[in-house]
Amino acid sequence: MSAIQGLVHVHPLVILSIALSSGPLLVNAALAQDYPTRTIRIVVAQAPASGPDMVARTLAQKLTEAWGQQVVVENRPGANGIIGGEAVARAKPDGYTLLIGVPSAITMNPFVYRQMPYDPLRDLVPVSQIATNTFGLVVTSSLPASSVKALVALARARPGELLYASAGLANQTHLAGELFASAVGVKMVHVPYKGSTPAWTDLISGQVALMFTSTQGVTGHVKAGKLRLLATLGSKRAAAFPAVPTVVESGYPTVEITGWTGLFAPAATPADVVGKLAKELARALGDADVRERMAADGAEPSPSSPQAFAAFVKAEAAKWSKVIRAAGLENSQ
Repeated sequence: MSAIQGLVHVHPLVILSIALSSGPLLVNAALAQDYPTRTIRIVVAQAPASGPDMVARTLAQKLTEAWGQQVVVENRPGANGIIGGEAVARAKPDGYTLLIGVPSAITMNPFVYRQMPYDPLRDLVPVSQIATNTFGLVVTSSLPASSVKALVALARARPGELLYASAGLANQTHLAGELFASAVGVKMVHVPYKGSTPAWTDLISGQVALMFTSTQGVTGHVKAGKLRLLATLGSKRAAAFPAVPTVVESGYPTVEITGWTGLFAPAATPADVVGKLAKELARALGDADVRERMAADGAEPSPSSPQAFAAFVKAEAAKWSKVIRAAGLENSQ
């Protein structure tokens, strides 16, 4: 009996079972092959002109050119990234609604808030890291401090008087300030804002004295003399600011902070679609013009596979959970 003839004797229910079980795989494969066929929405949970927003708009342009399908950016700021994150977590998992994620919203919020409408670590799937962002210590131009040591001396002479801004309570910009104040032994007053852009506005006007922030979005203000970049917070000097020392160089070796941005999709988005997104994102980030634009703002393109990015996010969450616990901010909101 031939193999073909043998098939005649297979019970119809067995054939139906095989067809049903393989159905989703066939559908997902077809979905990934055709993707995208309509407009893709990238949600930015921060205000327009913020670092993540600038990255999103650069990538949206490149992806639109590559795919011939419109990729649009939608800003949904507020609640330390929770509003925008929830919109994506609850969206249909088909690859057409994506999120630009940052450390505060993805790896810090789950440990700060007692209750959240979604779990960033469970309800979102990592697609790829986008960039490693330079964090900087920026002061208002009128502040009488031209170095980190001068700032520390000023803060010690005026305990509890210097105001430092953040993009929100328990945001990375807030925790960076907590880490700095603890490391150098000064007392400053934290002023949280609803996003980076309004914080930068008040910093420029002198309403607050300083801020620890991603250099994306403030580079133009620094070059224009509206803000002063005292130091960067990485382990080595940033390529975009070779003349600016690090806080470590300034004598404070435990103050080392790096930001990042990444692309996320709703959980249950087909793995083939996630993979296709990651590959196209890597191509976009390899574009010389994109790399040059990002580098000028202190961001280093850092594409990765979905698996590598998932492992990175897990490690970041473990790291920041310890910092949050030490600062007494666990379940504080």
